[in-house]
Amino acid sequence: MKKLLLILQLNFLPRSADAGLLVLRLWLGLSLLLLHGKAKLLDFADLSHKFPDPLGIGSTASLVLALFAELVCSGLLALGLVTRFAALSAAFMMGVAFFIVHKGSLAMGSGSGELAFIYLAGFVTLLIAGPGRFSMDACLQRARAVETEAAA
Repeated sequence: MKKLLLILQLNFLPRSADAGLLVLRLWLGLSLLLLHGKAKLLDFADLSHKFPDPLGIGSTASLVLALFAELVCSGLLALGLVTRFAALSAAFMMGVAFFIVHKGSLAMGSGSGELAFIYLAGFVTLLIAGPGRFSMDACLQRARAVETEAAA
């Protein structure tokens, strides 16, 4: 029984919160960029007149903000560059999508905000946890530390 429990706990696999954050950043960032942002960019002319306007700033402005989160911020997340800002921007967009556009609905079928809710959870996690060691933010931080030591 002890052996079975050890096997089921998968303790033979290496543990790394930093690798987990890398996978989460890449998964969320690239999927949002490639599956949602790219489609909106390619269909910008058609969408700009009929895109939802949940904040009352106009359809085109709302689409531009969504594109900023889905293209720029998701790319920054994948790179791990200004990660917390990018995660905050993406979380805000997904919060608006889930709570306002989809009215907080997790019901199955048309109009469900389930995907926005899942993205929101991932972005809030990255906002809280930060980018991890395998990120451009961490590289920049190490470079600043070396510069500071050299200047001292």
